[in-house]
Amino acid sequence: MTIRLVLADDERMVRTALRAILGAEPDLEVVGEAATGAEAVSVVRATAPDVVLMDVRMPEVDGIRATERVLAAGGERAPRVLVLTTFENDDHVLAALRAGAAGFLLKRAEAETLLHAVRVVARSDTLLFPSSVRALALAHGPRQAAEPPWAARLTDREREVLRLMATGLTNAEIAARLTVGPATVKSHVAAVLAKTGTRDRTQAVIAAYEAGLTGP
Repeated sequence: MTIRLVLADDERMVRTALRAILGAEPDLEVVGEAATGAEAVSVVRATAPDVVLMDVRMPEVDGIRATERVLAAGGERAPRVLVLTTFENDDHVLAALRAGAAGFLLKRAEAETLLHAVRVVARSDTLLFPSSVRALALAHGPRQAAEPPWAARLTDREREVLRLMATGLTNAEIAARLTVGPATVKSHVAAVLAKTGTRDRTQAVIAAYEAGLTGP
């Protein structure tokens, strides 16, 4: 299947470079571009892409609010949002992840990394850089003094699965680590999301870091 993409960045040169890299792949198609967050929302509505590469810093409407609007408007059929940033410690990244972005990528990333990232989020996986997410969560969302109420509702196995999620492991990798079937891990992940009140793995991991459940 062809993965349909929208590029949202206020720098034309960045969009041109992204289009050149992505458009050269047989399974990727750039169907729209936007120079502002507001324009990104309109382009997404008109083109129905699978993935949006969203610059986090844009005029008028920034990438955070644009991400919120894109996901709210799309509902269950909303595209996956991959946030682009210049700095790994950009405090806007954590806000974008909380808004529902599937992951983030540095603009200086190699072409191979970019292509991998797009394909990862397109198949509904989450692109996490555990050390970066941990640093962001601890720097911009101070650890809570006491465990939140949802933590007490987690079983020991669910806590273990959450800690492994925070290291960036996939369901298959967690299954191998725990010597259980993938379906079992999927069930545990679903329970974790429900009990933490989070919509996806990224938000669950951020919640785990902020609650101090991931260890040192």
